[in-house]
Amino acid sequence: MTNRSVLVGRLTKDPELRVSQNDIAVANFTLAVNRPFTKKEGEQTADFINIVCFRKQAENVNQYLSKGSQCAV
Repeated sequence: MTNRSVLVGRLTKDPELRVSQNDIAVANFTLAVNRPFTKKEGEQTADFINIVCFRKQAENVNQYLSKGSQCAV
């Protein structure tokens, strides 16, 4: 059995691309995911998830996503 999660949210800032010592591209970004319910006061809350991508996926994230972009992980 495998547990699986799908997160859909928006980037809180532009992704940070760097290259590791082994010449592997690494991108870091934070995804803000809204919770499906609201507080008693009617406020909606969000969780902030740190995401790390490697190699070609990291290059694509850096090229196509920016602050406020919607993304599914």
